[in-house]
Amino acid sequence: MTRPYENLINAIILQAVKDYRDALKRLKKKPQNTDAMSTAMEIERFFHSAWYQTITSVDGDYLIQKLREEAKSK
Repeated sequence: MTRPYENLINAIILQAVKDYRDALKRLKKKPQNTDAMSTAMEIERFFHSAWYQTITSVDGDYLIQKLREEAKSK
């Protein structure tokens, strides 16, 4: 049985992944999109943060790399 805080942690990370995918998609269409670039950079800072490392064992660099690869292949 999962603990309620685990559901919250998973939801936070999944939302960051969705937002990062969206930002990468917008940047692919328009590389000069400053809003999308700002969003992507903010999420990358989150994936590198001490708090992120505290709440999950998923490597932030690995996640960023995989999401970038996914965005390039689409």
